[in-house]
Amino acid sequence: MNIALIAHDSKKELMVQFCIAYCGMLSRHDLCATGTTGKLVAEATGLRIQRFLSGSQGGDQQISARISCNEIDILIFFRDPIKINHNEPNEAHLLRLCDVYNIPVATNIATAEALIHALERGDLDWREIVKD
Repeated sequence: MNIALIAHDSKKELMVQFCIAYCGMLSRHDLCATGTTGKLVAEATGLRIQRFLSGSQGGDQQISARISCNEIDILIFFRDPIKINHNEPNEAHLLRLCDVYNIPVATNIATAEALIHALERGDLDWREIVKD
């Protein structure tokens, strides 16, 4: 499956720790990420990650385009719900596209772990059937 990773600045360390914890599972899938998040995760885990631009430079829009082209199966997007983000309209568009294309989304650690465990059990295989 194709898994996209995005993390706000205050959540990047959480994303790194999440990816370290689930490195074995994530290594069996194709990963992409916005620039800085992808760099930090790759350095910490050794995972192969296709890196796009940083979110503020359009990386989230690049991931949105991949969602629109049915090239993303899961989005893990650790957002900071407290800090005001100038990029919020693009993020709202990204999340709307996930709803339109039925992409499972995790915006916090609890949901991300639930998605990873579902992926490990094979509960998300229906996405592969729908794509074919």
